[in-house]
Amino acid sequence: MKKLKTIKKILYMLSVCLIMTSVNPKSTFAAVHAKTKINFVLLSCYSKTIPIDGEFLLVAVTSNGEMPTFKSSSSSIASVNSYGVVTGKKSGSCKITAKVSGGEASCKVTVAASTVRISRTEATIENGAELKLSATVSTGHAITWKSSSSSVAEVDDTGLVTAKKCGTATISAKADGVTATCKLTVKKPTLSLSCSEIKLYREQTKRLELKCSNNSEPEWRSSRNSVATVDENGFVTAVSHGTATITVKVDGVSKSCKVTVMQPIITLSKDSLTMTVGSSIKLKATVSSGNTPEWSSSNDTILSVASDGTIKARQPGKAYVYVKEDGVKASCIVQIRSE
Repeated sequence: MKKLKTIKKILYMLSVCLIMTSVNPKSTFAAVHAKTKINFVLLSCYSKTIPIDGEFLLVAVTSNGEMPTFKSSSSSIASVNSYGVVTGKKSGSCKITAKVSGGEASCKVTVAASTVRISRTEATIENGAELKLSATVSTGHAITWKSSSSSVAEVDDTGLVTAKKCGTATISAKADGVTATCKLTVKKPTLSLSCSEIKLYREQTKRLELKCSNNSEPEWRSSRNSVATVDENGFVTAVSHGTATITVKVDGVSKSCKVTVMQPIITLSKDSLTMTVGSSIKLKATVSSGNTPEWSSSNDTILSVASDGTIKARQPGKAYVYVKEDGVKASCIVQIRSE
């Protein structure tokens, strides 16, 4: 229908021109025309809306039969060639003028802004996670992707978003000067520890199991390494009696566990002995931690003691046998007589 109307309009203008050129040159009109040299231009349309990169032919019929010159008031918005073909360049409005000597006519051309649509306008993801965004543009032109905060989230040229740290960022899809956005939130993780409190003896170990909603690397720390240490996998090792706090932190969120390293209880099989010079006897030490204790003598010239608790009497006198573990000490008094 639009093409039919345009054809009718062009035929009408041609008819008008034909009638005007067939008028008797000796007529009053011809005389006035010759005197004033007034010409006119008829256009196929006087207002047109096109998309960016859209085209249309602006037909111009002149009263004097001359070929008009075409000009755009803003070639950056819409350009026109010498044949009247108008091309949209960017959104905005301008005038396309067809001109002959003594006459001209203009068509207002509006270049419509492109439409950019993005697949999501809001999204929430975990740190380290990826999200694929897609976007379409009415002109089919290429889309440029951008993140307002690359430290929070990066986006590649295909719209693939990768979360880097907790926070917010705006992901933009831009084409033809038009932008569509997605508000992205990289949320803080949810943490849980297998224990909130544990008790150990020196040299004992226990692993704290961490459950985290994202895949970020956890940071483990002990408040007192002299009491208990922790490695990068959450294994806690008791060092000496006392208390310490083990803390794990992921993306600013932390959980903790109280560690108590208990002092052992040491029980000796005897607390006093009488021996003769040259004899041997073995003391037995029971340690609640299960660790091997350290044995020592208060006077090595009187008696000696081996690492398994075997006492050997050397000369008459009195001495003590000590057994020690993690700061706890037990003793046995030994009286040695001559044979």
